Amino acid sequence: MAHSTLTPVFVGLRTGLHVLFAALLALVVVRIVVVGAPGSWVPLGLSVVFAGVYLLGAIVARSASRRGLAGAVWILALTLVWIALLVLVPEAAYLVFPLFFLYLHVLPRVVGPVAVVVATLVAVVALGLHGGFTVGGVVGPLVGAGVALLIGLGYRALAREAAEREALVAELLATRDRLAATEHEQGVIAERARLAREIHDTVAQGLSSIQMLLHAAERADGERPGLEHIRLARETAADGLADTRRFIRELTPPSLDQGLGAALRRLAEQQWTRDGLTVEVDVPEVSLPMDVQTALLRIAQGAVANVVQHAGAATVRLSLAVDGREARLTVTDDGVGFEPVTARDRAWSTDSFGLRAMEDRVGQFGGRLDITSDPGSGTTLVAVLEVP
Repeated sequence: MAHSTLTPVFVGLRTGLHVLFAALLALVVVRIVVVGAPGSWVPLGLSVVFAGVYLLGAIVARSASRRGLAGAVWILALTLVWIALLVLVPEAAYLVFPLFFLYLHVLPRVVGPVAVVVATLVAVVALGLHGGFTVGGVVGPLVGAGVALLIGLGYRALAREAAEREALVAELLATRDRLAATEHEQGVIAERARLAREIHDTVAQGLSSIQMLLHAAERADGERPGLEHIRLARETAADGLADTRRFIRELTPPSLDQGLGAALRRLAEQQWTRDGLTVEVDVPEVSLPMDVQTALLRIAQGAVANVVQHAGAATVRLSLAVDGREARLTVTDDGVGFEPVTARDRAWSTDSFGLRAMEDRVGQFGGRLDITSDPGSGTTLVAVLEVP
């Protein structure tokens, strides 16, 4: 029998049935031995045969076959032995009660109740022929048959409900597996997007800086300026290589080991000044989760990279304010400015990833990205992130 939540109930019922059979058969055997009538070896032999047939069927016939031909043959043999024993020993009529449950469980839906009715009539007639027809001899088997029918029908209802419940559980498990597969797929997509943002904010920006420095080296008059640009390009390439290796290791960004403010000041002194920018960093040392600090660092890098490539600014100011569960990063430059709506549309229609990467990072923390700019008036970018 397949395991289900009602398996203990079914096992208990079957165990009780076995015990009932054994107790009633023991009663019949005791009755035969006590009476000690001539030829008592015949009913004793029938009792042994009855026990053997029952045990054989209980061991061999399983759930899959009990409602088939094997189960019907077993019940027929058991019934024939019982009738033969009933002819010799009137107490064998009591064995009809466990037989009721076997009829209902083993035989098909309609045949089982019919067999119960026939066995009841046989028991009543046998008791009447042995000791005369009495109220107890008639009412007893009838009441037993009624109780057996109720319990048997209840058993079938429980079995049917258990099967339906198991089917429902199997469906829920299959749905859970499908959801897990979908979540895994979504996780892969999200990880790809995260890696795209990380590569854009580090490696791509470094390569862009290298390209600008090499162009400057080509245009330089004289030997020394060109060599200086090449040296800066080499250092930028080294930084990009370090960031790439950090991606592969998937470790915390080493530039955040001493906090966000220190990381931004280090970038301002070692990288952004090479691009001709004066970067003012007003970022206090506040306690923020590492993922929030990483997002703020990447947003700042993306914003400054846009200033270098497009704004033509001389000064950039970075400031951070933390108010309760909000972290507000402000990036202000004195560059040429632009039209934010046009820039956003162009970013989503081309392979430009700067603004999209920043918006995605802000969206991951339930925040917002505000850009205020006008041609000729500089730009102010405000990224607000919710702190978990």
